[in-house]
Amino acid sequence: MSKPHSPPVTDDSPVVIVTGATSGIGKAAALYFAEKGFQLSLSGRDEGAMGKTVKACMELGVPHNSIATTVGDLREEAIARELIKHTVDKFKKINTLVNAAGILVNGAVEDASMTDYDRVFDVNVRSVIQITRYAIPYLKESKGTIVNVSSIAGPCAFPGVSFYCMSKAALDSFTQCLALELASAGVRVNAVNPGVIVSDIHKRAGMDEKQYEEFLEKGKQTHALGRVGLVNEVAQAIYFLASDASSFTTGHLLSVDGGRGIMTPR
Repeated sequence: MSKPHSPPVTDDSPVVIVTGATSGIGKAAALYFAEKGFQLSLSGRDEGAMGKTVKACMELGVPHNSIATTVGDLREEAIARELIKHTVDKFKKINTLVNAAGILVNGAVEDASMTDYDRVFDVNVRSVIQITRYAIPYLKESKGTIVNVSSIAGPCAFPGVSFYCMSKAALDSFTQCLALELASAGVRVNAVNPGVIVSDIHKRAGMDEKQYEEFLEKGKQTHALGRVGLVNEVAQAIYFLASDASSFTTGHLLSVDGGRGIMTPR
C-alpha cells in the first residue's frame, strides 16, 4: 500500500513550534507534524543537527519558506523571546506549542551536586515555563494547544534519577494547573509521559554503548509490552493531543510507556 500524500503546506496551514527539534522525540515530532502539513518553527541548540531536521522536513513536502529555525539555549530569556518573535513575525500565528526539549542527569542524591539539580530544573521546568508564557497570548488568539513532553518518571519513582523524576513531576503539575488556567480561553494543555524510548538522551547522560544496550535489553522486562518504545510512537501521541481528535481533552497526562507505569513487583 502506498503512503498517503501529505497535505499541501500553504500560508493558511497551522503553525507548530517544536523545541528540542534536533534530536529524539522532538525531531520525530517535527517530522510527524511536517507529514501532517504544518508550518514549522523549530528550536534546538545544535545548528548542524538543525540543518538535518530541516532537510528531512523538506523531503516530506514542507517548503523551505514554511520552516523557521531558532538556534540557542531556551534557558536564556533572549532566545525564548526570539523564538516566539521569529515565529509570529514569519507566520503571524501559533497554533500548537510542543515543549520537547529536556535533559537527563544520572546519579544518587548523596553523590549529586546542586549544580546538577539546577541544570535539570532549568532545562526541564524553567525553560518550558518561560517559552510557554511568551506563547500564551498567541495561543489564546488561535484557541491552540500545548503538549509538554514529560516522562513516566513524573508519576513514578526511580532510584538514581531523582532530580529528573522531580522535574517531570513538576512539569506534570504545571501541565494540569495551566490547563485549568487556559481552559476558559479555549486553549488545551496536555502532556505525554513516555517510558524508555530509543533515543540519545541516556547516552548524553553518560551511558556508553555497552551500558545502553544492556539498558534497552532490561527494558524487555520493565515494560509490560516486552519492549522499549520508538520516538515515532511518542510523536503520534503528541500529534493526537495537539489535534482536533482530542478536542475534549485537557490536563491529561498520556502514558506512552508500554505499561511500565502500572507494573509492580510480584
